[in-house]
Amino acid sequence: MLQSHLLTRLMAALMLAFLTSVLASCSDQNSGPVVVSVIGDHDDLARPLQNLPDPGAKLMLEATAQGLVAFDASGEILPALAQRWIVEDDGRSYIFRLRRASWPNGTRVTAREVARMLEVRIETLRRLDPDGPLDTVDAVVPMTGEVIEIRLTAARPMLLQMLAQPQMAILSRDGGTGPYRAAKWGQALSLSPAETHTDENGEPLETPTRDKRLLRAERAARAIIRFREGAAALVLGGRYSDLPLALRAQIDQDDIRIDPVQGLLGLAVTGSGPLLDDATVREAISMTIDRSALPGAFGLGRWVVGDQLVPQQMDLSRPPSPARWSDMTLDERRAGARAAIDVWRTTHGNPPALRIALPKGPGSTLLFGIIRADMRFIGLTAQRVDLQAEADLRLVDEVAAYDSALWYLGRIGCARKVHCSAQAEAKLQEASLASTVEDRAARIAEAEALIVAHNGYIPLGQPVRWSLVERRLNGFTLSSRARHPLNLLLRRTN
Repeated sequence: MLQSHLLTRLMAALMLAFLTSVLASCSDQNSGPVVVSVIGDHDDLARPLQNLPDPGAKLMLEATAQGLVAFDASGEILPALAQRWIVEDDGRSYIFRLRRASWPNGTRVTAREVARMLEVRIETLRRLDPDGPLDTVDAVVPMTGEVIEIRLTAARPMLLQMLAQPQMAILSRDGGTGPYRAAKWGQALSLSPAETHTDENGEPLETPTRDKRLLRAERAARAIIRFREGAAALVLGGRYSDLPLALRAQIDQDDIRIDPVQGLLGLAVTGSGPLLDDATVREAISMTIDRSALPGAFGLGRWVVGDQLVPQQMDLSRPPSPARWSDMTLDERRAGARAAIDVWRTTHGNPPALRIALPKGPGSTLLFGIIRADMRFIGLTAQRVDLQAEADLRLVDEVAAYDSALWYLGRIGCARKVHCSAQAEAKLQEASLASTVEDRAARIAEAEALIVAHNGYIPLGQPVRWSLVERRLNGFTLSSRARHPLNLLLRRTN
């Protein structure tokens, strides 16, 4: 039935073949701009800050409104608006020298403007991630017209990774500082390099067409067919929810690239009431899910699934906490989970259906089918709802912003309206105030253990991020951050 549904979707998408063939004939794919589709909605490109963390919003900010620093394709920190920086005072002072840059209206970017915008960004992000790398930022100070200092009350090694996030993009009402300037091109955007070059007489040189990019945000089916018909060189922003379309669209397997990302893919408990406020019920829901079924069901053998919240030790003082039931067989887990639900039923009666919020897409249909079947094993029913609706369980599907257990703990903390542990939140606050690295790591580890035991988040595994890449396109690199800078792409002529 699922395959029939997918085939129906694909047949509808084939109606776009004529359109894409026309587009391909109108644009020389060898010498024209690199045509890029990102899976999403046009509003992601029009209002990127408001639509984070959507892939299109991230890509738009990365292309037109860089921050002080940026990630390269391999996840390393690169200069961006800041051409260089130094770290002083044992990691409590970061001093950045800005490169010469202009706003879209031609006026010079000043350190005072950048400092003011950074303060706003930092304050906003601290509300969502109160214990992250920005927690000890004391001030952002413009030292000269080209130099900014970020002062911290305590060292935070992950500060640069946080500053490289799309949320830290520097932009005015007219736009950002590049590396591209955007202009409308029908339903797409034409991206041209922000920096122009001049000839020996100081006259501006015309930007070679191959250095430009043509960017669209569109539904996955449209993007896949556009790529298959040769009218796009690159598709970005693929997630598990659209993966079945790519796998069944007769795309060459070598053109499908899977990024080796780490982050969160699982169900956050966002509902409350007698059922979900019961710790044994939350644990029972997590115990009964057969995570090992996901790779085979999706046809993706490289999918890393599991029941751990934090994938590696990172800045914990010990290895990540396993689930209490991690060494049990699936049958043993389900027997225990069924018993817990039976006990709840004797006191409260039949439990209500679990409302599970998932994004649109055939992958979500497949995932929901697996979860619903798993719930039946223990006497629970499930109902799928949209992401905008009230829900008991809500999918979290995000790549880690920085390499710290704090990102994982904060993303499913009380600030995100997830069923949370007050004791764990207190430990995270203690970690923020810790005077030594060792004490901080110990407090983070205590918080991690409490959060795992609370079961306010049900891990499924690592996120899936995929792209479609034309073989003649150089500069595309698999990324642990799922970040693919457009200015590093170049099409080969042969």
